[in-house]
Amino acid sequence: MVGRRRLGRQFGWLWASYAVSAYGSGLGFGALPLIAVLVLHAGPAEVSVLSATGPAVGALIAVPLAPWMEFRRKRPVMIMMDLVRFAAMATIPVAYAFGRLGFVQLLVVSAVVAAAKIAFNAASGAYLKALVRPDDLLVANARFESTNWSSIAVGPPLGGAAIGLLGPVTTVVADALSYLLSALGITAIRRQEEAPRTTGKSPVRAGALLDGWRHIMAHPGLRPLYLNQILVAGLIMATEPLLAVLLLRQLGFPPWQYALAFAAPCLGGLIGSRLARRVVARFGRHRVFRTVGTLRAIWLIGLVFVRPGVVGLVTVIAVELAIIVNMSLYSPVLATYRLEHTPQHLVARTLTAWSIGQQASIAVLTALAGLLADATSPRTALTVAGLLVLTTPLLLPRQDQTSRHEPELSRSHS
Repeated sequence: MVGRRRLGRQFGWLWASYAVSAYGSGLGFGALPLIAVLVLHAGPAEVSVLSATGPAVGALIAVPLAPWMEFRRKRPVMIMMDLVRFAAMATIPVAYAFGRLGFVQLLVVSAVVAAAKIAFNAASGAYLKALVRPDDLLVANARFESTNWSSIAVGPPLGGAAIGLLGPVTTVVADALSYLLSALGITAIRRQEEAPRTTGKSPVRAGALLDGWRHIMAHPGLRPLYLNQILVAGLIMATEPLLAVLLLRQLGFPPWQYALAFAAPCLGGLIGSRLARRVVARFGRHRVFRTVGTLRAIWLIGLVFVRPGVVGLVTVIAVELAIIVNMSLYSPVLATYRLEHTPQHLVARTLTAWSIGQQASIAVLTALAGLLADATSPRTALTVAGLLVLTTPLLLPRQDQTSRHEPELSRSHS
């Protein structure tokens, strides 16, 4: 039986910092669109612009940040990105208190927070690779994955209750403070970080902006995993607004049932993430990529058969639970493989490129699904998304693609 692995006090501070910001973000989930509706009386078009434009602009901002932070110590970068997010989010309750809150401010805050999140995640991935031993990476990534899903399960319902009791900017305040606490936790990590190696070339040269994508597309294992991931993530996330319209408007689900349908299955993330290390140890990483990567894609089509009432609610919960269990098992294995097969001097750029590609896919596919739903119906758009995601396992790598370089990896573990 596999016991609980101890990763040391320094990792504990990093994990605690991640947890506090994750739960803060869980409390503030959807806060900006909600403020746009409740405070600024924004219509559907404005809310859609806020939901899509802010993250898209943030992804563009993050592109030049990747080579900039590649050749800097990652812990100060993480602290800086936390402080940037704290400052950006803190402007909202201040402006609200003085009656000066506007839609443009929400757009700017959304873009800044999205860019800082991408930069923080890239820096933290590079820092994690240097902080823990190679054979502990999967355990560490599984703990982050578990924390992420538990924050999504707990945060939004509590955030909704807090908004109802204390006002529309309450969760924004909590989210902002969580970034400040995260920065303090990262500051408490005392392990000396080695200065990154520099080259004679400028780290912000034009070619450096694309180095992350070059590494991904040239690697025989990362390339199919990347293409598979951006399509699966984009198609799954594209169904969220479609389900909101279908469940709330067409099938008459009360808001509490809608919230329950998405919060309860997130507990499955605790199951999948805790199983990751045992499943890899028993069946091997390639089988996880092929089998679990397929299983996370086959359930989405079940949302097409949702009907009114309790049966419909149970259907949504069952489908979402099956997807999340498999996603939470697959994700830490993917994150670990990606770190193991990326040179230290390319980690920040590779993780940034991965995040930007995934975020762009989500934005594009969500927009296309919305257009299709307007032209036909939400159920038709769900059917198309469910059928398309069934083709994504064809992109999963063959064994020789993910096994290449494994002897070299094994030596690094010894």
